[in-house]
Amino acid sequence: MAKVAIITGISSGMGHAAALYFHENGFEVYGGARRVEKLEDLKDAGIHTQRLDVTDKLSLRELVDRVVAEQGKIDVLVNNAGYGEYGPLEEIPIENAQKQFDVNLFGVDRLTQLVLPVMRRQGYGRIINISSIAGDMYTPLGGWYHATKAGLNMWSDALDQEVRQFGIRSVVVQPGGTKSEWSHVAVDNARKNLSDNSPYEPLVDKLDELLSSSFFGATSEDLAKVFYKAATDVHPKRRYFNAWTDHAIVTFARTMPNSYKFLISKIMK
Repeated sequence: MAKVAIITGISSGMGHAAALYFHENGFEVYGGARRVEKLEDLKDAGIHTQRLDVTDKLSLRELVDRVVAEQGKIDVLVNNAGYGEYGPLEEIPIENAQKQFDVNLFGVDRLTQLVLPVMRRQGYGRIINISSIAGDMYTPLGGWYHATKAGLNMWSDALDQEVRQFGIRSVVVQPGGTKSEWSHVAVDNARKNLSDNSPYEPLVDKLDELLSSSFFGATSEDLAKVFYKAATDVHPKRRYFNAWTDHAIVTFARTMPNSYKFLISKIMK
């Protein structure tokens, strides 16, 4: 019997690529996104799609109930949905910051709470939480985004300790710079969050330059393979990275914080 995966945020980028890759490798894949018009090619490929909003518990409940009714189990949950609410911390409306947490962290928890009883009854399951190297490093203008990803890392580690006794594992994938819509959305949000005549506008221009650089060379398809490895490893690791450079920068930022601070200040100058 085929394994069953739920993947959130499949309308574009890594989630879209992961849905296709899991399906191509024999999974029954269920997932969704708010933009259902961008799911037609996935539906045509045989992926079970529907409208999904991770801030709406009813929407999540409908998805989980559908999977259980049609497949009777959930092997893997990939918590991929998320975005970057970038901008100066002085100027971002608190409502926007709250939305950032609601999508990137509390939305993960909402869906996971619905899936865990199914996995406990089965006696197995794998929860893949898509964080970022931004959970351990930072740049100016990304304060709220970094906070959600750092929180997701700790949340996943605590969850893993709680559910291992039931045969369930919770692990983290930390993508680095990836060619996707994400960076464009982050920069657009940063500009939207600027006040009139903001003194931070030059910093946003620098961020735009940084996120548009060729340094970010990984593709969504590259990360889809990392998602799959995290979902299928017999002995799962606590963290998964696409490239050794992603792991290296996380280690650098965590173990040499003053040197990292000096480096990032020079890059953003």
